[in-house]
This record gives sequence, C-alpha cells and structure tokens, in this order.
Amino acid sequence: MPFISIKESPLASDAGPVEIHYRESGSGIPLVFLHGGWGYEIYPFTRQIEAFSDRFKILIPDRSGYGRSMRIEELPTDFHRRAAIETIRLLDRLQIDRPVLWGHSDGAVIATLMGLATPEKFRGLILEAFHYYKVKPASRGFFEEMVLNPEKLGERVCRTLSQEHGEDYWEKLIRMNGLAWRDISDESAHSKEDLYGGKLSELSVPAIYIHGDRDPRTEPDELAAIRKELPRTPIRLIEDAGHSPHSESAATASCNRLAEEFLREFIET
Repeated sequence: MPFISIKESPLASDAGPVEIHYRESGSGIPLVFLHGGWGYEIYPFTRQIEAFSDRFKILIPDRSGYGRSMRIEELPTDFHRRAAIETIRLLDRLQIDRPVLWGHSDGAVIATLMGLATPEKFRGLILEAFHYYKVKPASRGFFEEMVLNPEKLGERVCRTLSQEHGEDYWEKLIRMNGLAWRDISDESAHSKEDLYGGKLSELSVPAIYIHGDRDPRTEPDELAAIRKELPRTPIRLIEDAGHSPHSESAATASCNRLAEEFLREFIET
C-alpha cells in the first residue's frame, strides 16, 4: 500500500511535510473515497472496490490522524475545512485529474467543501450519510460517549479501531472526533447554522445524496433543509439503512445501484 508526501497539511500539528497513506486499485476515471470520522475499516468500501474497479481508478486515502497516515495531536472545530485542503493537495500531488468524490459522513462534508472551493477540479460528488447542521441534538449523547467512554462503543468496534489506528492511539482519536463535533455545536450561533457558511446552494458540481432512512446521525428536518438549498440535486433514501449504506449487507446492493446510475453519466461521456 503506497504512501506519498505533501508539503504540509493544516490538519498536522507541525509545519512541514506530511506523509499520507492511500489504497489504490482498478483503472479508468478516478473515483476517490473519503472515509468518515472513525476511519476506513469500520465502514470499509470493499464491496464498492469489487463493483467499480473494472471501470474506475479507485483511491482511498487515510487523512492525517487516521490509519497509517501521520498521527495528529488535536482536531479543531474547522477540521472538515482543513481536511478538504489536505485532500486537494494530495490529489494535486498524485496528479489526479477531475475525479468523482464519494464521501461518507465526515467525508461527505469534506467532499462538499472541496466541491464548493474548487468545482472545476471534480466531475461529481456522491454524498453518503451527509451532515448539514452543526448542531445535532439527537447525537449529543453519542458524541459525549465518544469523548468520555470510547471503550464502550462495543467489542467489535473497539477491536477494529485498535487494529487500524493503533492500540495506543485509537481512543485519543475517537475522543478528538467526538469533542470536535461537541464543540462545533457549542460554538454555533444558532440551532440551524450549517457547516457550509450558508453557501451549500452554490454547489455546482453534479451530485447525489445517498442516505439511510434510519440514519441515527440525521436530525428530523435535516434532509428537508438540504432539499431547500439544492432542490435539483437528488436525495435517494435507502429503506431500513442506517449510517453506512455502502457497508451494510442489507443496503449495499441498493447503494451501489444508485451510485452506478449516477456514475454512468461519466462513464458514457
């Protein structure tokens, strides 16, 4: 599995070169997967690699702080923006020309910020388990648990996190992510403030939202707020799916079918 260095990253604690680990497979139009706040292995894109690597060059980076990339000491409340900058620099360094981005959870936020910042760089965006609001009342207890008791997330989750991020580091990483989300909420000016500075409606990159209709991280009116901002962008709900349709065995086929329909446009052109 390859590594590449970029000159610097706003996610890193110190200025200077940052080493990023990434996975790659397949050939064709570049398709870049951006993982969520727990990393790659909890919600792996294994079935998407199998489904799409015959037509797409797949890249899956571990952003700074995750997996085999360089560790970080803190995760500030603007980490999504910082991660977007890092990922753009990574893609430039790898000379990846106009990829499609598939972002999951935090990765969907990062993909959207990338699309807003440099729309000319991207063919399309698949936004799965998307976050719109900064304030997440229904998830407050979940974030608190991440901060205070990450070891209570469950035996399988803890084991996977330990294997991916290191036994001596994974709890710190999960605490940082939970604390960042808690602080994002606490620093918000009002309960409906969004993560995009009120600019989501300016997104011009072709996009699709794929969402589980039982996603526990979604506020009751969150999808309606997204529809109001981007009325022409499809939101596809997968019945009985949770926070990770792409890796849930009962939802994977539906998720891949929706992605296939969206990606077909780029294959044909």
